[in-house]
Order: sequence, then structure tokens, then C-alpha cells
Amino acid sequence: MEITDFHPLPSTKFIAMEYDHFKVDIEHKIARVAFNRPEKTNALNMDAWLEMRSIFENLSKTAEVRVIILLGEGKHFCAGIDLELLMSIDQLRAISDQDQRSEKAKEFILTLQQAVTSIEKCSKPVIAAVHNGCIGGGVDIVAACDLRYCTKDAYFCIKEIDLAMVADLGTLQRLPKIISPSIVAEMAYTGKNVFGPEAKENHLVNECFDTKELLHEGVMKIAETIAEKSPISIRGTKNVLRHSRDHSVEEGLEYIAEWNSTMLFSDDMAEVFEAMKEKRKPDFKD
Repeated sequence: MEITDFHPLPSTKFIAMEYDHFKVDIEHKIARVAFNRPEKTNALNMDAWLEMRSIFENLSKTAEVRVIILLGEGKHFCAGIDLELLMSIDQLRAISDQDQRSEKAKEFILTLQQAVTSIEKCSKPVIAAVHNGCIGGGVDIVAACDLRYCTKDAYFCIKEIDLAMVADLGTLQRLPKIISPSIVAEMAYTGKNVFGPEAKENHLVNECFDTKELLHEGVMKIAETIAEKSPISIRGTKNVLRHSRDHSVEEGLEYIAEWNSTMLFSDDMAEVFEAMKEKRKPDFKD
């Protein structure tokens, strides 16, 4: 990976990170990660899945980044798993030993699961900006994001049922904790397309925009708001929200008590109090 610095404006630092299957740049504390296989409807081959994991693991540790926007180049957001990659699994049929065949298949599934989970585990909030198709593995990916926004022509499809498969990268585990389980079941059993307005109505997305341009403008405003907040508090909030999702209220309360018993005394809180005294906006360190 190479990092190149550009300076479009004297006061602006723009960092472009070079990847094979993604466009990644950082500006004003905001990282933009774009699927960049438009000729393949942004479907991901194995190299792209591994690259995605590397990107989010790197951005998670990049102090200059406070929030991440995930979007797609070209006509579609993401068509999930590249069909050639999916068809390559069929080669495992040639392995006569059933245990060995199953182990290889599990290894393949876990590799892709880890790529998706890298988004959820990223210490920075990840905002999905979805236009047009979000299909199969694309739904797995947005389900791992913290916030989701889309265009009216966007559509979400759990496509695996039409391939005689069970979705296995996180959709069936994460989506029922985001929207009604019965809505997830309908999507998973039928493979129906859920378009932007219905996705908003079902709370799959936070907001539905008329155009791709308005989507990106609206998402950028959200990202800018988040980027102005205390980085320590934002990371802590994501951590606590994820813990609370998977634990009881009692366990969640104990967790946040432990967390804040140390984090309440951060430099960020001291900066807030100082800014209040001086009647200015706080300026947090990366």
C-alpha cells in the first residue's frame, strides 16, 4: 500500500491510499472507502474481500480518521460475492474426503466473515451510503455498518436463497437486531428487492434521498458532525452500543460503569470544560 499526500487547498490535507479494488481517501478527519470494481457491479473476488479487511483494520488504527463513509463507484453499491469466486467453491466437490471438504468450505466462509466483521470491529463509526444495488454479500456488509443511508432507487436483496444457499456472512445474525425479524425472514425466504422507501419504513436505513448526489451530500454532513465530536467518546459509544446489543441490560450497565470509571477523566472532557469557559467549540486531538 502506498500513501500519497496531495494539497488541493493550502489549509486542507488530502491523503489518498492506493488499493487494487477500492478507492480510499482521508480528508477533514473523514475516510471515504469506495468499492471500485464497477465493471463487475462492485462484486468482490477473494483479493477484494481480503483488501477490505486490511482497509478497515488499518483505518481503525489511523488516528487522523474519526469516521468512515462506505460507498460504491459506478452504477451499483455492491453486488456481494463475485460469481466466479462463488463458482470456484464447487471445485471442493472433487475432494472425496467429506471431513476435509467441509473443513475447506468452513475456512472459506470464515475468511469472508472476518472481512465483514472488520467493519463492525473498526473503532470508528462506519456509514454506508447505498445507491442502486446492494445484493447478497452487500447486505452482509451494510448490516455490519453503524449507520445506513440510501437513495430511492436503491434496493436491498438477500440473494443467497436464489442460489440454493443460506446467507452466511452475517445478514441473518445482524439484520434481525436492526429491523423486525419477520421482515428479515421475508427477505431471506423470498429474495425480494426492498427499495429505498420501504427500507426507510422498515428502519433498515436512517434516511432515503432522492438522488445519489443528495445522498452523498447528506451523508457527508452526518460524517462532519461526528468528526467534530470527542474521538474518545465516539469510540467508546460504538464499543458500548455493540456490547449492549449482545448482552443483557444489567451486563451493559456494569460494562459502561467500568468503561466510564477510567474514561471520564480524559483530556477530551477537560477540553470540553475549557472550551465552555472560553465560549468556543472544543478542539480535540487525534
